[in-house]
Amino acid sequence: MGAALALASALSYGLSDVIGGVVARRMRAVHVAFLGQLGGLLAVAVAAPLLTPAPPAVPDVLWGGLSGLGTGLAMAFLFRGMGRGAMSVVVPVSAVGGVALPVLVGATVLGERPAWPTWVGVGLALPALWLVSRAPGGPAGNGATPGAAADGLVSGGGIAIQYLALARAGPASGLWPVLAGRVAALVAVGVLACTLMRAATAQGERRAGAPEAAAAGGAGVLAAVALGAYLVAAQSEFVTVAVVLSSLYPLVPAVVGVAVLGERLSRGQVLGLVVALAAAVLIALS
Repeated sequence: MGAALALASALSYGLSDVIGGVVARRMRAVHVAFLGQLGGLLAVAVAAPLLTPAPPAVPDVLWGGLSGLGTGLAMAFLFRGMGRGAMSVVVPVSAVGGVALPVLVGATVLGERPAWPTWVGVGLALPALWLVSRAPGGPAGNGATPGAAADGLVSGGGIAIQYLALARAGPASGLWPVLAGRVAALVAVGVLACTLMRAATAQGERRAGAPEAAAAGGAGVLAAVALGAYLVAAQSEFVTVAVVLSSLYPLVPAVVGVAVLGERLSRGQVLGLVVALAAAVLIALS
Protein backbone atom coordinates (compact mmCIF):
# COMPACT_ATOMS: atom_id res chain seq x y z
CA MET A 1 0.00 0.00 0.00
CA GLY A 2 2.81 2.40 0.91
CA ALA A 3 4.64 1.77 -2.37
CA ALA A 4 1.45 2.34 -4.36
CA LEU A 5 0.85 5.65 -2.56
CA ALA A 6 4.42 6.74 -3.22
CA LEU A 7 3.97 5.99 -6.92
CA ALA A 8 0.67 7.89 -6.84
CA SER A 9 2.61 10.79 -5.32
CA ALA A 10 5.08 10.65 -8.22
CA LEU A 11 2.22 10.64 -10.74
CA SER A 12 0.52 13.61 -9.11
CA TYR A 13 3.78 15.55 -8.83
CA GLY A 14 4.59 14.77 -12.45
CA LEU A 15 1.22 16.01 -13.68
CA SER A 16 1.70 19.13 -11.58
CA ASP A 17 5.04 19.71 -13.30
CA VAL A 18 3.45 19.26 -16.73
CA ILE A 19 0.75 21.86 -16.05
CA GLY A 20 3.18 24.20 -14.35
CA GLY A 21 5.64 23.87 -17.22
CA VAL A 22 3.01 24.76 -19.80
CA VAL A 23 1.85 27.79 -17.79
CA ALA A 24 5.46 28.89 -17.23
CA ARG A 25 5.73 29.52 -20.97
CA ARG A 26 3.36 32.46 -20.48
CA MET A 27 4.46 33.80 -17.09
CA ARG A 28 7.50 33.71 -14.85
CA ALA A 29 8.17 30.31 -13.28
CA VAL A 30 8.46 31.81 -9.80
CA HIS A 31 4.98 33.30 -10.14
CA VAL A 32 3.66 29.92 -11.25
CA ALA A 33 5.25 28.49 -8.10
CA PHE A 34 3.64 31.15 -5.90
CA LEU A 35 0.17 30.62 -7.35
CA GLY A 36 0.71 26.89 -7.07
CA GLN A 37 1.57 27.12 -3.39
CA LEU A 38 -1.49 29.30 -2.88
CA GLY A 39 -3.74 26.79 -4.65
CA GLY A 40 -2.29 23.93 -2.64
CA LEU A 41 -2.72 25.86 0.59
CA LEU A 42 -6.40 26.56 -0.09
CA ALA A 43 -7.10 22.93 -1.02
CA VAL A 44 -5.37 21.49 2.04
CA ALA A 45 -6.95 24.11 4.30
CA VAL A 46 -10.35 22.71 3.32
CA ALA A 47 -9.37 19.03 3.39
CA ALA A 48 -7.29 18.89 6.60
CA PRO A 49 -10.05 19.70 9.15
CA LEU A 50 -12.54 17.52 7.27
CA LEU A 51 -10.28 14.46 7.28
CA THR A 52 -8.75 15.03 10.73
CA PRO A 53 -11.02 17.19 12.93
CA ALA A 54 -8.80 16.81 16.00
CA PRO A 55 -6.11 19.51 16.32
CA PRO A 56 -2.60 18.28 15.47
CA ALA A 57 0.28 17.96 17.91
CA VAL A 58 2.72 20.86 17.91
CA PRO A 59 5.72 18.71 16.83
CA ASP A 60 3.79 17.51 13.77
CA VAL A 61 3.02 21.10 12.77
CA LEU A 62 6.66 22.07 13.24
CA TRP A 63 7.86 19.16 11.11
CA GLY A 64 5.39 20.21 8.44
CA GLY A 65 6.58 23.80 8.59
CA LEU A 66 10.21 22.69 8.24
CA SER A 67 9.17 20.64 5.22
CA GLY A 68 7.66 23.75 3.64
CA LEU A 69 10.81 25.75 4.27
CA GLY A 70 12.69 23.00 2.44
CA THR A 71 10.30 23.46 -0.47
CA GLY A 72 10.96 27.20 -0.55
CA LEU A 73 14.73 26.69 -0.34
CA ALA A 74 14.62 24.18 -3.19
CA MET A 75 12.60 26.50 -5.43
CA ALA A 76 14.72 29.56 -4.71
CA PHE A 77 17.98 27.90 -5.72
CA LEU A 78 16.40 25.97 -8.58
CA PHE A 79 15.12 29.23 -10.10
CA ARG A 80 18.43 30.96 -9.48
CA GLY A 81 20.32 28.21 -11.26
CA MET A 82 17.85 28.17 -14.14
CA GLY A 83 18.14 31.95 -14.34
CA ARG A 84 21.86 31.48 -14.96
CA GLY A 85 21.01 29.42 -18.02
CA ALA A 86 22.10 26.19 -16.35
CA MET A 87 18.95 24.07 -16.52
CA SER A 88 20.75 20.95 -17.76
CA VAL A 89 22.99 21.10 -14.68
CA VAL A 90 20.69 22.38 -11.95
CA VAL A 91 17.64 20.21 -12.59
CA PRO A 92 19.37 16.78 -12.61
CA VAL A 93 21.68 17.65 -9.70
CA SER A 94 18.64 18.83 -7.72
CA ALA A 95 16.62 15.71 -8.59
CA VAL A 96 19.38 13.28 -7.67
CA GLY A 97 20.41 15.19 -4.55
CA GLY A 98 16.82 15.25 -3.33
CA VAL A 99 16.81 11.45 -3.44
CA ALA A 100 20.37 10.62 -2.41
CA LEU A 101 20.38 12.65 0.80
CA PRO A 102 17.21 11.08 2.29
CA VAL A 103 18.49 7.61 1.32
CA LEU A 104 21.77 8.35 3.10
CA VAL A 105 19.95 9.65 6.18
CA GLY A 106 17.61 6.67 6.18
CA ALA A 107 20.50 4.21 6.13
CA THR A 108 22.88 5.96 8.52
CA VAL A 109 20.62 7.87 10.94
CA LEU A 110 17.27 6.11 10.90
CA GLY A 111 18.82 2.64 10.69
CA GLU A 112 16.63 1.49 7.79
CA ARG A 113 17.58 -1.84 6.24
CA PRO A 114 15.41 -2.58 3.20
CA ALA A 115 15.78 -5.85 1.29
CA TRP A 116 18.59 -6.10 -1.27
CA PRO A 117 16.30 -5.69 -4.33
CA THR A 118 15.30 -2.31 -2.90
CA TRP A 119 18.93 -1.22 -2.71
CA VAL A 120 19.46 -2.36 -6.29
CA GLY A 121 16.42 -0.31 -7.29
CA VAL A 122 17.77 2.73 -5.43
CA GLY A 123 21.13 2.31 -7.15
CA LEU A 124 19.39 2.26 -10.52
CA ALA A 125 17.03 5.15 -9.74
CA LEU A 126 19.75 7.73 -9.09
CA PRO A 127 21.44 7.63 -12.51
CA ALA A 128 18.03 7.16 -14.15
CA LEU A 129 16.76 10.41 -12.60
CA TRP A 130 19.89 12.18 -13.78
CA LEU A 131 19.39 10.97 -17.35
CA VAL A 132 15.65 11.73 -17.50
CA SER A 133 16.00 15.19 -15.93
CA ARG A 134 18.95 16.25 -18.06
CA ALA A 135 18.12 18.63 -20.89
CA PRO A 136 19.47 17.68 -24.33
CA GLY A 137 22.69 19.36 -25.35
CA GLY A 138 24.42 19.35 -21.97
CA PRO A 139 25.88 22.28 -20.08
CA ALA A 140 28.34 23.27 -22.72
CA GLY A 141 25.68 24.72 -24.95
CA ASN A 142 23.50 26.54 -22.49
CA GLY A 143 25.80 28.99 -20.74
CA ALA A 144 26.13 27.10 -17.47
CA THR A 145 28.14 28.90 -14.81
CA PRO A 146 30.50 27.42 -12.20
CA GLY A 147 27.87 28.06 -9.51
CA ALA A 148 25.21 25.98 -11.28
CA ALA A 149 26.18 22.72 -9.58
CA ALA A 150 26.15 24.47 -6.19
CA ASP A 151 22.64 25.81 -6.89
CA GLY A 152 21.53 22.29 -7.79
CA LEU A 153 23.04 20.81 -4.63
CA VAL A 154 21.35 23.36 -2.38
CA SER A 155 18.07 22.83 -4.21
CA GLY A 156 18.46 19.09 -3.74
CA GLY A 157 19.11 19.70 -0.05
CA GLY A 158 15.84 21.63 0.16
CA ILE A 159 13.98 18.74 -1.48
CA ALA A 160 15.60 16.34 0.97
CA ILE A 161 14.47 18.51 3.91
CA GLN A 162 10.95 18.54 2.48
CA TYR A 163 10.79 14.75 2.34
CA LEU A 164 12.64 13.95 5.57
CA ALA A 165 10.79 16.48 7.71
CA LEU A 166 7.36 15.48 6.43
CA ALA A 167 8.13 11.83 7.12
CA ARG A 168 8.67 12.65 10.82
CA ALA A 169 5.05 13.71 11.31
CA GLY A 170 2.94 11.25 13.28
CA PRO A 171 0.28 9.04 11.65
CA ALA A 172 -2.50 10.76 13.63
CA SER A 173 -1.62 14.18 12.22
CA GLY A 174 -3.56 13.75 9.00
CA LEU A 175 -2.94 16.52 6.48
CA TRP A 176 -2.12 19.17 9.08
CA PRO A 177 1.67 18.89 8.50
CA VAL A 178 1.08 19.35 4.76
CA LEU A 179 -0.98 22.47 5.54
CA ALA A 180 1.77 23.86 7.77
CA GLY A 181 4.26 23.18 5.01
CA ARG A 182 2.16 25.00 2.41
CA VAL A 183 2.00 28.06 4.68
CA ALA A 184 5.77 28.10 5.15
CA ALA A 185 6.43 27.45 1.47
CA LEU A 186 4.00 30.18 0.41
CA VAL A 187 5.81 32.73 2.56
CA ALA A 188 9.24 31.65 1.27
CA VAL A 189 8.22 31.59 -2.39
CA GLY A 190 6.22 34.80 -1.94
CA VAL A 191 9.34 36.71 -0.91
CA LEU A 192 11.14 35.44 -4.00
CA ALA A 193 8.15 36.21 -6.25
CA CYS A 194 7.83 39.78 -4.95
CA THR A 195 11.52 40.38 -5.55
CA LEU A 196 11.36 39.18 -9.13
CA MET A 197 8.00 40.84 -9.80
CA ARG A 198 9.59 44.28 -9.49
CA ALA A 199 12.15 43.38 -12.14
CA ALA A 200 9.42 41.95 -14.40
CA THR A 201 7.34 45.15 -14.09
CA ALA A 202 10.35 47.28 -14.89
CA GLN A 203 10.92 45.23 -18.05
CA GLY A 204 7.27 45.53 -19.09
CA GLU A 205 6.55 41.82 -18.86
CA ARG A 206 2.98 40.82 -19.76
CA ARG A 207 0.89 39.85 -16.79
CA ALA A 208 -0.80 36.45 -16.94
CA GLY A 209 -4.58 36.25 -17.24
CA ALA A 210 -7.12 34.36 -15.16
CA PRO A 211 -6.81 31.06 -17.09
CA GLU A 212 -3.08 30.89 -16.52
CA ALA A 213 -3.49 31.76 -12.84
CA ALA A 214 -6.17 29.08 -12.41
CA ALA A 215 -3.98 26.48 -14.12
CA ALA A 216 -1.05 27.38 -11.87
CA GLY A 217 -3.29 27.00 -8.82
CA GLY A 218 -4.46 23.62 -10.10
CA ALA A 219 -0.86 22.50 -10.44
CA GLY A 220 -0.38 23.44 -6.81
CA VAL A 221 -3.39 21.37 -5.78
CA LEU A 222 -1.86 18.34 -7.53
CA ALA A 223 1.44 19.00 -5.74
CA ALA A 224 -0.39 19.10 -2.40
CA VAL A 225 -2.09 15.79 -3.23
CA ALA A 226 1.35 14.38 -4.02
CA LEU A 227 2.69 15.47 -0.63
CA GLY A 228 -0.34 14.02 1.14
CA ALA A 229 0.15 10.67 -0.60
CA TYR A 230 3.86 10.74 0.23
CA LEU A 231 3.10 11.54 3.89
CA VAL A 232 0.92 8.44 4.25
CA ALA A 233 3.41 6.33 2.28
CA ALA A 234 6.31 7.39 4.50
CA GLN A 235 4.34 6.37 7.59
CA SER A 236 3.91 2.79 6.34
CA GLU A 237 7.13 2.28 4.37
CA PHE A 238 10.83 2.92 4.85
CA VAL A 239 11.60 6.57 4.14
CA THR A 240 14.14 5.29 1.62
CA VAL A 241 11.41 3.51 -0.35
CA ALA A 242 8.86 6.33 -0.13
CA VAL A 243 11.34 9.02 -1.19
CA VAL A 244 12.76 7.12 -4.15
CA LEU A 245 9.37 6.12 -5.55
CA SER A 246 7.89 9.59 -5.01
CA SER A 247 10.92 11.14 -6.70
CA LEU A 248 10.29 9.32 -9.97
CA TYR A 249 7.98 12.17 -10.99
CA PRO A 250 10.32 13.44 -13.78
CA LEU A 251 9.22 10.39 -15.77
CA VAL A 252 5.71 11.81 -16.13
CA PRO A 253 6.63 15.05 -17.97
CA ALA A 254 8.97 13.05 -20.21
CA VAL A 255 6.22 10.59 -21.18
CA VAL A 256 3.58 13.30 -21.59
CA GLY A 257 5.97 15.36 -23.68
CA VAL A 258 6.38 12.49 -26.14
CA ALA A 259 2.80 11.19 -26.15
CA VAL A 260 0.92 14.50 -26.09
CA LEU A 261 3.22 17.38 -26.99
CA GLY A 262 5.15 15.61 -29.73
CA GLU A 263 8.53 16.16 -28.10
CA ARG A 264 11.55 13.98 -28.82
CA LEU A 265 13.69 12.41 -26.13
CA SER A 266 17.42 12.02 -26.32
CA ARG A 267 18.88 8.52 -26.19
CA GLY A 268 20.03 9.21 -22.66
CA GLN A 269 16.52 10.15 -21.57
CA VAL A 270 15.07 7.01 -23.16
CA LEU A 271 17.66 4.92 -21.32
CA GLY A 272 16.81 6.77 -18.12
CA LEU A 273 13.11 6.02 -18.53
CA VAL A 274 13.75 2.30 -19.00
CA VAL A 275 16.13 2.12 -16.04
CA ALA A 276 13.77 4.14 -13.82
CA LEU A 277 10.85 1.82 -14.59
CA ALA A 278 13.02 -1.18 -13.74
CA ALA A 279 14.04 0.49 -10.49
CA ALA A 280 10.41 1.20 -9.59
CA VAL A 281 9.45 -2.44 -10.18
CA LEU A 282 12.32 -3.70 -8.04
CA ILE A 283 11.49 -1.36 -5.17
CA ALA A 284 7.73 -1.86 -5.32
CA LEU A 285 7.97 -5.66 -5.38
CA SER A 286 10.57 -5.95 -2.60
